[in-house]
Amino acid sequence: MLPLPSAQQLRYLIALSELRHFGRAAAACAVTQSTLSAGIMALERQLDAQLLDRTVGKKVVFTPLGHDIANKGRQALEALEAVPQLAAAARTPLTGALRLGIIPTIGPFLLTPLVKIIRLRFPQIVLSLTEDTTEHLLEKLSLGRLDMLVLAMPCLCDGTETLPLWQDPFHVVMPEGHDLSHLTHVPVERLENQRMIMMEDGHCLREQTLAVCRQGRGWDSSDGEGDSTFTATSLQTMVEMVELSLGIGVVPALAIENGLLQNHRVVARPLSGGPVWRTIGLAWRPRSPRAADFHTLASAFATLAPANRETPRPDLSAIGKKDTARSK
Repeated sequence: MLPLPSAQQLRYLIALSELRHFGRAAAACAVTQSTLSAGIMALERQLDAQLLDRTVGKKVVFTPLGHDIANKGRQALEALEAVPQLAAAARTPLTGALRLGIIPTIGPFLLTPLVKIIRLRFPQIVLSLTEDTTEHLLEKLSLGRLDMLVLAMPCLCDGTETLPLWQDPFHVVMPEGHDLSHLTHVPVERLENQRMIMMEDGHCLREQTLAVCRQGRGWDSSDGEGDSTFTATSLQTMVEMVELSLGIGVVPALAIENGLLQNHRVVARPLSGGPVWRTIGLAWRPRSPRAADFHTLASAFATLAPANRETPRPDLSAIGKKDTARSK
């Protein structure tokens, strides 16, 4: 009988395949770099196969066989981890650990009601929370370090199941007395030639803002990004930059409705024309044995949508059915 790789060996290989860096892969697996390297070398000896091309210096390059084995290992590890999860879900649904990830442009404004609704409706859930950028959360989800994410879509969420909850309209935030402040709604075309304050790279709101700006006729994304002298790490910082007349910013309604602009000498106007919103939604690994639990949680989370939203909420009545919605 052929010796089987251990789950830990597969985790090391998958982490290195995803991150392409020994240090980051080791950190993701909570081990030292030498431990991870030794584990992969032991797997190579066990399989009598070369998984990494070590002739290219410090770069992490998988051999074709190594790439195939990493993909198969990912499927095998997901199936192995699903066994105890499936048994636990069958015994007592909506109990046990839930490792939830949330992005920084949602977390400060939705975290409190999310935690409250989980404690009230699902008291047997043991919740842990991680706030990070979309890219990093998706990475942790794929490595099995998180169970479910609260994201803003559209995003590059390939390889996940996604479920939209509600739409979150965008507003333009500008200093008092700005040329656009007299408008009740700001057409996207009026963003042309405006100095935009963007979130820094890694935040999905940056890409969503650029997508909104591109709807304006004649708006050149390269010119717009080049003119974006100021970038912010948080919405709070963005509003302070706007107040200093360094530019204008695109901010989701969720943040404004939760007091982001309080005590700041700025005004906000809704955007109009084209898709001028993001969608708050959930994401998890495909074929998760806890999919029914996540649909139930989604049904509860959807009740947090502001009552004045004109967009319909998703039909969550078919609890447990596989969601086929994908982020574009």
